[in-house]
Order: sequence, then structure tokens, then C-alpha cells
Amino acid sequence: MPNLGELRFDVATGINLGTRARQEDMVVADFPFGAPVGFAVLSDGMGGHSCGDVASGIVTTEMFSELKLLSADPEQMERALGDVLREAVTDANRCINHYERQNPETHGMGATLIAPVLFENRLYWISIGDSPLYLFRDHKLYRLNEDHSYAAQIDRLLARGLMSPEEAKNHPDRSALLSVLAGVEIAKIDCRTEPMTLQEGDIVLAASDGLHTLSDSRLARVLSKNANQSGAHISESLIQAVTSEACQDQDNLSLCVIKVTRRSALQSVPVKSGSASNTPQVTTVNTGQVVKIDRNVHDGTVRTLFSFSRKVSK
Repeated sequence: MPNLGELRFDVATGINLGTRARQEDMVVADFPFGAPVGFAVLSDGMGGHSCGDVASGIVTTEMFSELKLLSADPEQMERALGDVLREAVTDANRCINHYERQNPETHGMGATLIAPVLFENRLYWISIGDSPLYLFRDHKLYRLNEDHSYAAQIDRLLARGLMSPEEAKNHPDRSALLSVLAGVEIAKIDCRTEPMTLQEGDIVLAASDGLHTLSDSRLARVLSKNANQSGAHISESLIQAVTSEACQDQDNLSLCVIKVTRRSALQSVPVKSGSASNTPQVTTVNTGQVVKIDRNVHDGTVRTLFSFSRKVSK
């Protein structure tokens, strides 16, 4: 069991427009230096619905504000974390409902949510929708949270031999969501209230469904190849891997990488901007503060990426 005082979190976020006309993803993270608690909030506005970017902004802002306020008392926050997370989700959902009533033209907007929360090396989360949360450990990839989409049900039918691979891949309802924050009753909530203990070498990855352009095996290979690099480098590598697929209908992509390492293992790896016009341009900033997303993204480049580490208290 490693000395917790020697572990660090190397955190990076990234966002990419894909081939979409507007950015409907939003991601923020807060891991202050020396603090015993850190968290990220990622939300994907419902594509094809009105004002998905507004919905993801509401969800992210409300969740972040509530978690940041309560993180001033980490011990109390962790003891009541299940109630804290569910109440924050309820408030965010209520805000969407209020916004729709004030702005009828936005009726039908909604967003997914994935919010990992860490107290020292103890991982919790809450999620709604299909935005995945992964753990990469010992070169193996694990999906941690529930998938609230028909894709999960379709894949179960495929596994049972009740549907062909071609039918499963092209099923018209594959991307339909079973649960989402849309200002009405939330059908399903995945709220982890028993901690998962992280260890040195773990990589926690939260992302929007734009990451699903990569198969699980391809995703695992990218993470394995870059596992010894910084969180910022891993983020850039994932975005470039998605971009290299050249998917004609590539969705918005947002992600947050949380790498568990030792202080001596943290590498200061410069991130170089690619020269080709279709290569994501990445900027890194060393900071302990929240970096917010610039929504004025029109050329498919990465506008926000930051990386830093914090000490985990004993």
C-alpha cells in the first residue's frame, strides 16, 4: 500500500468541436494544491435538441458551484456525499426546468452528466446519461459508471446472439438516451457512495460520448502507449486519436484525465501544436485554478487544456 502522502493527481481537461457547428459540451475541474478534495464536472448537451449548450452550461455551473461551496468542509462533505450529489443534480435539473419556463423556445433541451469526486485516493461519482467514466489500471480498461442509453441494451442483445453485429452497430435507437437532465423527472441516476480506492498508476477518464468514436480496444491502446506521460499529454493523445479517425459525423468531444502518480514520476512534457490545419492545437497552463471552456470554437481545435498536480494528505 503506497504512502498516500507520496501520491499526486495529475489532472488535465480537453475539448474539441468535432464536425459539429456548435459546441454543446462543457467540462470544468477543481483540484487545488494541497486540498484533500478535488472534482470534475462534465456535461454533454443533447445533440439535435434546442439549446443543448445552454443545458450543459446550466448543469456544469450548478454542479460545480454546489460542490465547490461544500468542499470547504471535506469531512462533512464526504460523510453526506450521496445526499450532496443527488441534491446538486436535483437543483441543476430544477434550473433547466426554470430556464425552459422563462424561455419557451428552448423546450426540449437537456444534458448528460458525469462528475467524479475524489477525497484523497477515494473515488466517488454521479452520472446521468451516456457520458462514460473509465478506469485504466494495469493496462486494462474498465467502464465504471452505468450507460443510460439504448446502446447498452442493444449490446446485451448482441452478446446473447439475439442481434447481429451489423444490426447492433446500425440500430436507429442506439444513441437514444434512457435518462438525462431535462427539467423533468430523472429516470436513472448512477451515484457511487461507496469509495473506490485508487492506486499509483491508475488513470481515471471522464468523457462525453464523442470519445465513442474509438473502440474500447483502441482507447486502451492509446492509454497504454501514453500511460507514462503527463495528464496533458494523455489528453492530447486521446483527442488526436479521435481526430485521426476522420469520422464525418464526429460529435463534440470533452474529457478530463486524472492520473494517479508519485511526485517524482510527474513529467514536465511540453505539448507541441501540430502544424497541419486538421491537427488539434493544444495549449497547457500550469495552474491550481479552474479553467473554463471557451465556447467560441469554430475550427475544431482544442481551446482549453490544463495540467497540474496536488499532494494527497495522509
